[in-house]
Amino acid sequence: MKNYLLTTILAAMLSACTWVQLTTEGKAVSLSSASLVGDCERVGRATAKTLDKIVAVERGGERLQQELLTLARNEAGHMGGNTIIPESLINEGQQDFGVYTCSD
Repeated sequence: MKNYLLTTILAAMLSACTWVQLTTEGKAVSLSSASLVGDCERVGRATAKTLDKIVAVERGGERLQQELLTLARNEAGHMGGNTIIPESLINEGQQDFGVYTCSD
């Protein structure tokens, strides 16, 4: 019982952690919507994936979404894009994003 409680507490603490840091390239990338990228050039697609569970404990939706956005922004910056839009819902810790280059 003591081990179970310790494992549960540890899992809860880990699920609150954000492991992904925004890179320099990712800082230049913004989140937009499909209706606003009509005049932009599509660069490609970024698929972001992170853990949706830690030790069988579901991670919070907001924290999971934030981590996926950070991963997508980092990848888009690496691809030369400056804008991302979600192209799928989160499924098992994974989400697809369109990567675009938009002029100001």
